[in-house]
Amino acid sequence: MKKIKIEDKLSLRNEGKLEIVFIGSGTAFSESLGNNNIIIIKGDTHILVDFGLTAPFALKPVTGVDILDIENVLPTHSHSDHIGGLEYLTLKNRYFGQPNGKPRLTMIIPDEYRNVLWEESLKGGLRYNELGKYENEMSFDSYFDYVTPELIKKDGRVKHHINFKGINLEFFHTNHIPGQAVKTEDAFITYGLLIDSKVFFSGDTKFDKELIDEYEDKAEYFFHDCSFAPNPVHADIDSLRTLPEDLKKKIILMHYGDDYANHDHSDFYGLAVPGVRYIFD
Repeated sequence: MKKIKIEDKLSLRNEGKLEIVFIGSGTAFSESLGNNNIIIIKGDTHILVDFGLTAPFALKPVTGVDILDIENVLPTHSHSDHIGGLEYLTLKNRYFGQPNGKPRLTMIIPDEYRNVLWEESLKGGLRYNELGKYENEMSFDSYFDYVTPELIKKDGRVKHHINFKGINLEFFHTNHIPGQAVKTEDAFITYGLLIDSKVFFSGDTKFDKELIDEYEDKAEYFFHDCSFAPNPVHADIDSLRTLPEDLKKKIILMHYGDDYANHDHSDFYGLAVPGVRYIFD
């Protein structure tokens, strides 16, 4: 893996290697790191994974990318640090991008989550901006094109799969919320990703040894969320420290607190840093 700092403007195209860039790497409450949102790039394709409350203000300063350059989005779950900027992105695209010939946003989203996202989060702000094409209100279909990953496992830990324009994505349920959920079957819909069969992206999850064991031999690197203190809905660093030494050296910590300089993390590969291109062979 190579790490290259963005000097000017991030290109949303490359020569075909998998690339991951963090817009922010902090928690929902971060004041300096921004929300933990990423852009995946490979060849002519890019995917914005989550767009939280801080993302509309961080995207251009961190990456140089204009919000109207974004074409494809993938929300992992409905917390504000993951979708808090999605309404802004959607309206900006419709009323500033589309009149100038830009297509609608394409969302990569499993069937089980699409209606939940619209009805429980996006509908309140997007429903009445204009009349719908055939109704007196707008709908998900008024704003987005979408592609649906195939359900490949419905028992136990639910999984979906899609190859989106050359980027291979495996979605897996995580056990994030509520805090009382013991396993993914008891939890609300939240996703992590295996990207191009080489990079594990945990999304938000409690410490889940079973999940890590399942992907240990499938992934070359792990981006894993990390709290520096005990946390009922996120993996904490002491739990992650129980993993084998060789595995910890493949783990890049993300979704960490602003006080990261006060905590030792030297037994892991390192911390995810906004504005750095992580390039995988």
